[in-house]
Amino acid sequence: MTNKTPVRVTCIVGARPNFMKMAPILAAFEVHGDFDARLIHTGQHYDVEMNAVFFQQLGLPEPDLNLGVGSGTQTTQTAQVMIGLENEFLANSPDLVLVVGDVNSTVAAALVAAKMRIPVAHVEAGLRSFDRDMPEEINRLVTDRISDLLLTTERAAGEQLEREGISSEAIHFVGNVMIDSLLSNLKQAVPIAETLSKRGFDQDIVHSISTEYALVTLHRPTNVDNSSQLSGLLDVLSDFAKRMPIVFTLHPRTRARIDAASLNDKINGPGFHVVPPLDYFAMLGATKGASLVVTDSGGLQEETTALGIPCLTVRENTERPITIKDGTNTLVGASPDLLAQALGSVSKDKTKHSRTPELWDGHAAQRIATVIYSYIKSLS
Repeated sequence: MTNKTPVRVTCIVGARPNFMKMAPILAAFEVHGDFDARLIHTGQHYDVEMNAVFFQQLGLPEPDLNLGVGSGTQTTQTAQVMIGLENEFLANSPDLVLVVGDVNSTVAAALVAAKMRIPVAHVEAGLRSFDRDMPEEINRLVTDRISDLLLTTERAAGEQLEREGISSEAIHFVGNVMIDSLLSNLKQAVPIAETLSKRGFDQDIVHSISTEYALVTLHRPTNVDNSSQLSGLLDVLSDFAKRMPIVFTLHPRTRARIDAASLNDKINGPGFHVVPPLDYFAMLGATKGASLVVTDSGGLQEETTALGIPCLTVRENTERPITIKDGTNTLVGASPDLLAQALGSVSKDKTKHSRTPELWDGHAAQRIATVIYSYIKSLS
């Protein structure tokens, strides 16, 4: 720390995707030297054991405060975070509140800070799916409207913000901190064979999967809450598993819906291998080694593009268009029939041309630190 007055930044995380984004930013603050950063975990993701593993692997410090809000409806969760953060901001008077992503904790923190006239910086600003049935889209829209600094991962996001009436002076294209984490941790990635062996899989299965496999994640309500939709997607995947082994990382929400609809037989067929949610290093290794990824996750669309892995996104829209324009992502829609067609095409030709998006270079966090420091000092 220099002899300058440090910039007091309160950093908010609430769910595991936030952890990957916040870790490099906190590290950049430390290197910069003129920040006094406070980390608040809202507890929106409340799996204590898995959270602890992510913190440890990413080098995140212990949170200064964990609100422990746990599960609940969208409104209940947001309200509980807001109440807890109001007390936190009153007690510690930050110069700026830093939020990342689009979860309930993101919008809750931004709302409280804005009402208390504390500047807000939003990392991943300007991303739009244009689908207001997605809670994340509402979170993105509200957070961006009330933020003072809008830090974008791609130029199109800045253009979208300007169309929405945001001043260009508030918008800063800094790159993608998710990729900062990915690039800095690639050497720590755990090969899929090691992950499966630790979970007791037969060695013949481990060997077959090590040569070629598709990684699958599904968790969004549009895909898993309707039993007919979920059943259709699982039928398609089960059929594909006869041609290429599938490793299916099963989200708790999806597991509950499969159990409730008695669909377990659809994930127990030949070539279909189910594992629980993986820690960061194991998931990074599973993604890095895959021949193909099938997902409805936003983060995996970005990570597969950075790694050059073909990705099929089972959604009608994406808030990350650069992963399609420049990357390896293909938006296939949510229809099981369309997924079947896409799987047929990808299995024949896995060579979709891609390039690394601009400023996805592992240095986004340093640029964020510079922007925030300059902004706060300009207010003095």
